[in-house]
Amino acid sequence: MDLGPAERPLVDLLGRLDALGYDFVTPTPATHGRVLARHNKAEALTLRDIFGWSLKFRREMLRSDLFDLLAEGRALAQEGDAWRSELRVSRVAGALFAHSAYPTHRPDSVFLGPDSYRFVRFIRAQAARFEGARRIVDMGAGAGVGGIVAAGLAPGAAIILVDANEEALRLARINAAAAGVQVETILADKLAGVGGEIDMVIANPPFILDEGGPAYRDGGAMLGAALSRDWAIEAARRLGPGGQMLLYTGSAIVAGRDALRETLERDLAPLGCLLDYEEIDPDIFGEQLDQPAYHSVERIAAIGASIRRTA
Repeated sequence: MDLGPAERPLVDLLGRLDALGYDFVTPTPATHGRVLARHNKAEALTLRDIFGWSLKFRREMLRSDLFDLLAEGRALAQEGDAWRSELRVSRVAGALFAHSAYPTHRPDSVFLGPDSYRFVRFIRAQAARFEGARRIVDMGAGAGVGGIVAAGLAPGAAIILVDANEEALRLARINAAAAGVQVETILADKLAGVGGEIDMVIANPPFILDEGGPAYRDGGAMLGAALSRDWAIEAARRLGPGGQMLLYTGSAIVAGRDALRETLERDLAPLGCLLDYEEIDPDIFGEQLDQPAYHSVERIAAIGASIRRTA
């Protein structure tokens, strides 16, 4: 795994923050905004304010070595007589991960948040499924959280991170190097970009209906579930006998019905696949229900789906 000259300093930055005991859990954007609206969250006073809450800071607030690493990694922005980190750093499953600073409005923003933590818990709960895995593909890898955690469950497996966002793959390489995990990154929006046999796919696709929004949010039609359906079907067609997919996503529930579940049950069986489908959390991102497109939605559920190709 080759790192560019602007990537190596950020690997070093994560290591130094880890050694300092830095810790931060990224909330939803709505919660982040509410916290920043408080009067005591205008300017950074701590490392968590700088690298977690994305607050501007005075030069004297940050150690010179950390400041220099941010500058060398091209992740430092000047705002008048203050500065701001263009990266957030969050701890997930014991490791630190770099991702985009708040607010994540840019088209190439790389988001890590509550779904990342639920995704990791889902993967770990399915640890037995990784036994014997040789090639694990993290589809839509983002910051690489899923693939990096999966590497610890399948020692010796090749870890392939696929994403259509070049910035996501850059940060994923940084995060993997900081975690001591060897990965291959592929710039693609489909598994067609991955050659050879695949025996395990993991994915946490976007699942919000947000046309024109950042790519990490918009899951397309079916109230945001279309991308999850498409990825599941694509993965099912690429897996060999015994191959598996672990899909963490969300599904909008309308009049008590889960359209994603119904679609997967109908479309996966003809492909020789078994589906194990469960609600991990019955009610997430409730603020989304205020949007006009969600006027008929009762709730958005977090979903964990295990797909196994039997024929």
